[in-house]
Amino acid sequence: MTDSIVSYPSDPATSTSHLPFSPCVAVGDLVFVSGQASVDQSGAIVNDSFKGEFRRSIENVRAVLRSAGCDLSHVVQTRNYVDNPDDLPLYNQLYREYFSTPFPARTTIVNCLGGALKYEVECIAVKPKT
Repeated sequence: MTDSIVSYPSDPATSTSHLPFSPCVAVGDLVFVSGQASVDQSGAIVNDSFKGEFRRSIENVRAVLRSAGCDLSHVVQTRNYVDNPDDLPLYNQLYREYFSTPFPARTTIVNCLGGALKYEVECIAVKPKT
Protein backbone atom coordinates (compact mmCIF):
# COMPACT_ATOMS: atom_id res chain seq x y z
CA MET A 1 0.00 0.00 0.00
CA THR A 2 1.29 3.42 -0.85
CA ASP A 3 -1.71 5.47 0.24
CA SER A 4 -0.66 8.51 2.27
CA ILE A 5 -2.80 7.48 5.25
CA VAL A 6 -0.72 4.28 5.62
CA SER A 7 2.62 4.39 7.40
CA TYR A 8 5.06 1.87 8.85
CA PRO A 9 6.38 3.36 12.09
CA SER A 10 9.67 1.90 13.24
CA ASP A 11 12.34 2.55 15.79
CA PRO A 12 15.84 1.08 16.17
CA ALA A 13 14.89 0.05 19.73
CA THR A 14 12.31 -2.47 18.49
CA SER A 15 13.23 -6.05 17.71
CA THR A 16 13.86 -7.07 14.13
CA SER A 17 12.81 -10.24 12.36
CA HIS A 18 13.97 -12.20 9.35
CA LEU A 19 10.31 -13.02 8.66
CA PRO A 20 8.32 -11.05 6.06
CA PHE A 21 6.13 -8.74 8.15
CA SER A 22 6.05 -5.19 9.46
CA PRO A 23 6.05 -4.90 13.25
CA CYS A 24 3.54 -2.07 12.97
CA VAL A 25 1.26 -0.59 10.33
CA ALA A 26 -0.62 2.64 10.97
CA VAL A 27 -3.72 3.41 8.92
CA GLY A 28 -5.14 6.79 9.83
CA ASP A 29 -5.62 6.75 13.61
CA LEU A 30 -5.44 2.95 13.87
CA VAL A 31 -2.21 1.15 14.74
CA PHE A 32 -1.92 -2.57 13.99
CA VAL A 33 0.87 -4.34 15.88
CA SER A 34 2.01 -7.71 14.53
CA GLY A 35 2.45 -10.63 16.89
CA GLN A 36 5.12 -9.91 19.47
CA ALA A 37 6.81 -12.74 21.31
CA SER A 38 9.67 -13.34 23.70
CA VAL A 39 12.45 -12.26 21.35
CA ASP A 40 15.52 -10.11 21.80
CA GLN A 41 16.41 -7.09 19.67
CA SER A 42 17.90 -9.33 16.95
CA GLY A 43 14.65 -11.32 16.74
CA ALA A 44 16.07 -14.44 18.42
CA ILE A 45 13.62 -16.34 20.62
CA VAL A 46 14.34 -15.98 24.34
CA ASN A 47 12.93 -19.06 26.07
CA ASP A 48 11.85 -18.37 29.62
CA SER A 49 9.10 -19.18 32.10
CA PHE A 50 5.59 -18.21 31.01
CA LYS A 51 5.86 -15.12 33.20
CA GLY A 52 9.17 -14.12 31.63
CA GLU A 53 7.94 -14.67 28.08
CA PHE A 54 4.71 -12.77 28.80
CA ARG A 55 6.57 -9.75 30.19
CA ARG A 56 9.12 -9.69 27.35
CA SER A 57 6.32 -9.96 24.75
CA ILE A 58 4.36 -7.08 26.29
CA GLU A 59 7.51 -4.96 26.55
CA ASN A 60 8.09 -5.61 22.84
CA VAL A 61 4.51 -4.45 22.17
CA ARG A 62 5.18 -1.35 24.26
CA ALA A 63 8.28 -0.54 22.18
CA VAL A 64 6.42 -1.00 18.88
CA LEU A 65 3.53 1.16 20.09
CA ARG A 66 5.96 3.87 21.19
CA SER A 67 7.33 4.01 17.62
CA ALA A 68 3.77 4.89 16.50
CA GLY A 69 3.21 7.52 19.22
CA CYS A 70 1.08 5.24 21.41
CA ASP A 71 1.29 3.29 24.64
CA LEU A 72 -0.60 0.40 26.21
CA SER A 73 -3.42 2.70 27.32
CA HIS A 74 -4.28 3.26 23.63
CA VAL A 75 -4.82 -0.45 22.94
CA VAL A 76 -8.43 -1.28 22.04
CA GLN A 77 -8.03 -4.97 21.13
CA THR A 78 -5.58 -7.78 21.86
CA ARG A 79 -5.24 -11.25 20.43
CA ASN A 80 -3.33 -13.55 22.75
CA TYR A 81 -1.80 -16.94 22.07
CA VAL A 82 -1.12 -19.10 25.14
CA ASP A 83 0.55 -22.42 24.42
CA ASN A 84 -0.37 -24.26 27.65
CA PRO A 85 -3.91 -23.97 29.05
CA ASP A 86 -2.45 -24.49 32.54
CA ASP A 87 -0.92 -20.99 32.21
CA LEU A 88 -4.30 -19.27 31.83
CA PRO A 89 -4.67 -18.23 35.52
CA LEU A 90 -1.18 -16.67 35.50
CA TYR A 91 -1.90 -15.11 32.10
CA ASN A 92 -5.01 -13.37 33.49
CA GLN A 93 -3.08 -12.17 36.55
CA LEU A 94 -0.23 -10.75 34.45
CA TYR A 95 -2.63 -9.23 31.91
CA ARG A 96 -4.20 -7.16 34.70
CA GLU A 97 -0.77 -5.71 35.51
CA TYR A 98 -0.49 -4.20 32.03
CA PHE A 99 -4.12 -3.46 31.13
CA SER A 100 -6.83 -2.00 33.37
CA THR A 101 -10.52 -1.25 33.18
CA PRO A 102 -11.97 -0.62 30.82
CA PHE A 103 -9.99 -3.53 29.36
CA PRO A 104 -9.35 -3.79 25.64
CA ALA A 105 -11.48 -6.25 23.69
CA ARG A 106 -9.62 -9.57 23.90
CA THR A 107 -9.34 -12.96 22.26
CA THR A 108 -7.27 -15.76 23.76
CA ILE A 109 -6.31 -18.89 21.85
CA VAL A 110 -4.65 -21.87 23.56
CA ASN A 111 -2.69 -24.93 22.37
CA CYS A 112 -1.48 -22.99 19.37
CA LEU A 113 2.23 -22.15 19.43
CA GLY A 114 3.75 -25.56 18.82
CA GLY A 115 6.10 -25.48 21.78
CA ALA A 116 8.59 -22.90 20.41
CA LEU A 117 6.98 -20.16 22.48
CA LYS A 118 4.76 -20.02 25.54
CA TYR A 119 3.03 -16.72 24.66
CA GLU A 120 2.53 -14.26 21.81
CA VAL A 121 0.35 -11.16 21.51
CA GLU A 122 -0.84 -8.82 18.78
CA CYS A 123 -2.96 -5.71 19.17
CA ILE A 124 -4.77 -2.77 17.67
CA ALA A 125 -4.43 0.71 19.16
CA VAL A 126 -5.91 4.11 18.41
CA LYS A 127 -3.48 7.01 18.18
CA PRO A 128 -4.12 9.75 20.73
CA LYS A 129 -5.31 13.12 19.53
CA THR A 130 -2.46 15.62 19.46
